[in-house]
Amino acid sequence: MAEKAVVDPNVCTGCSICIDSCPSEAIKMADNVAKVDPEKCTSCSVCVDACPVQAISMK
Repeated sequence: MAEKAVVDPNVCTGCSICIDSCPSEAIKMADNVAKVDPEKCTSCSVCVDACPVQAISMK
């Protein structure tokens, strides 16, 4: 199974840069924290590179 993007809510600052960078529109904001929909995530890791605080990893 391919790894999916996972957001660490303790590190996420709610900047929404990942939302704008995600080509599959798999990330939404909830309670000022990014949330990844694993069904939409294509494992491209663009959000991982875009996150300025390294709150997103592939797991």
